[in-house]
Amino acid sequence: MATHKIAIVKGDGIGVDVVNEGMKVLDALAPKYGISWDYTEFPWGSDYYFEHGEMMPASALDTLADFNAVFLGAVGHPDIQDNITLDGLLLPIRRRFDQYICLRPSVLYPGVTSPLSGKNPYDIDLTVVRENTEGAYTGMGGSFKTGTSDEVAIEEDVNTRKGVERIIWAAFEFAGSRGRGRVTLVDKANVQRHAGGLWRRVFAEVGAAYADIEQDAMYVDAMVMDLVRRPERYEVIVTSNLFGDIVSDLAAEVTGGLGLAPSANIHPGRVALFEPVHGSAPDIAGKGIANPIGAIRCVSLMLDHFGRSDLGERVEAAVAGSVEAGKTTPDLGGEYSTEDVGQWITARVVGVHAAST
Repeated sequence: MATHKIAIVKGDGIGVDVVNEGMKVLDALAPKYGISWDYTEFPWGSDYYFEHGEMMPASALDTLADFNAVFLGAVGHPDIQDNITLDGLLLPIRRRFDQYICLRPSVLYPGVTSPLSGKNPYDIDLTVVRENTEGAYTGMGGSFKTGTSDEVAIEEDVNTRKGVERIIWAAFEFAGSRGRGRVTLVDKANVQRHAGGLWRRVFAEVGAAYADIEQDAMYVDAMVMDLVRRPERYEVIVTSNLFGDIVSDLAAEVTGGLGLAPSANIHPGRVALFEPVHGSAPDIAGKGIANPIGAIRCVSLMLDHFGRSDLGERVEAAVAGSVEAGKTTPDLGGEYSTEDVGQWITARVVGVHAAST
């Protein structure tokens, strides 16, 4: 029996609510499909910060190195600046384990009405493959004469050939392994000539090995317009850290909202991190109305990462069934609680008839 060590970091706000439902799916699958989960829960997040002055202890990254994956709920608190919560927990994990691949899939499920008119189920089915360790998120830069009328602020956008090349290879590998017929590069090469030029050259070089996959490149401003106009055109989008953050949120919104959106942060062979895209939403925490589907879809990505894509597909099918049947939380127009939705999906995943619950 395969055993996977999972670090559970429920974090803040609704992170607790939604991770609980994701764990139910994992637990239900284990005995039936010969998988064993070895959980360790860590109390890191904003509450930990209030008590200790840091989001997680200095030893946390060394501790996580012994795990196969981290299942994170959400971080964020209205009384703590966002840069503290992110720089104190999420970003250090990504950097320490060099999780350069960020996968953010968006699917328009049956039963979800897109804000875009005329879109039918599965018309939108795309994945943003986001470079996750470089770009504008390195923290490099500085400020001068802060607080004066002559203040200067510089934020570096770092793009290495190694970083660009490996994420583009990952995007084409992802497309090829899943039968996707198009990979689109998103950049701003007409203005960012140096970084954009690097991305364009490497995209052409790597793409030459994938002649059976259609390839195109778009400027980010044109992409966000076209993603609203004809999102069905796109299958795999590869882009930088900043542009990937923006484009993936738009893709999530046109397919039902952030409550449905999962993400996987991966470096093959190293500790992976799975987290729903939404924030901590402290105003609804503990009220039983948070949408758990983003977290449950993280379970699907986790299973795929562990080589059980068959089980990941079962989870995706159960999620689609839940939404189509109207077994949803209020953000999707339903009347069901967080726990109700989680229980319904869990039952469907393991083959228990759940239509009456």
